[in-house]
Amino acid sequence: MAAYAATANSLFFFSSSFFLSSPRQLPRKSVPLKTSRKYLSITSELATLPVLSFTGEKIGETYLDLKSAPPETARAVIHRAILTDQQNKRRGTASTLTRSEVKGGGRKPYPQKKTGRARRGSMRTPLRTGGGVIFGPKPKDWSIKINKKEKRLAISTALSSALESTIVVEDFGENFEKPKTKEFIAAMKRWGLDPMEKSMFFMMEVPQNVMLSSRNIGTLSMLTPRTLNLFDILNSDKLVLTPAAVDYLNGRYGVDYEDSEEDEEEEEDGEGTEADENTDAAQ
Repeated sequence: MAAYAATANSLFFFSSSFFLSSPRQLPRKSVPLKTSRKYLSITSELATLPVLSFTGEKIGETYLDLKSAPPETARAVIHRAILTDQQNKRRGTASTLTRSEVKGGGRKPYPQKKTGRARRGSMRTPLRTGGGVIFGPKPKDWSIKINKKEKRLAISTALSSALESTIVVEDFGENFEKPKTKEFIAAMKRWGLDPMEKSMFFMMEVPQNVMLSSRNIGTLSMLTPRTLNLFDILNSDKLVLTPAAVDYLNGRYGVDYEDSEEDEEEEEDGEGTEADENTDAAQ
């Protein structure tokens, strides 16, 4: 820009060589472009988590070693993944009728003149009640694509960011002989969880009595590997895992994970199940 400023009298738009009347062109100076490419680097965070018994006593420790995006790109990766999940839940079935699709309106309602009223050509004009809709919604496919590795990285990054509020509880399915919400709330208090705060339980399988005991707690969500999603992770204040779930996360979202065809099929099935569970999403 300094070279152009030295030759031209002003920086006015029409002083460009395209608008000059004389054939003389402004001198060109080749400036080497300095490009610095920043490649996405993936880091891993090793965290030690306490293991609690059903009575709330600490009985050991375990570790969680997950992949995570660097701090400068973590927010963008998670934002893209959560935007994709929310938008893919939209059914896109909202539809309105235009004036050509509304039934009736083929006859002129009254003469053009000598009535003192505004001229009308149809009773189905968008300006009248019962008429068509101007620029109304039509059925649309809202789904967008995201790479599987990017989505997996977003989930592992979200889990890594919630390690401070994560605990591990031993398998407690056998401790509930019958469905009892009061006993489940008492167990949550022994684990240091507030029933008024949002909690997410991640288990490999949810026993029937545990599911029935916890379904009346509005701030609690029970997830399995098929229903694990990014929104519930970010929307929870506390995360509760089981030892089997910890092993699954280390194997699925850990550093040593390698893609396989079985995992891809399982991921596709999980996405289909999640879409079926959210059929009441906004249009």
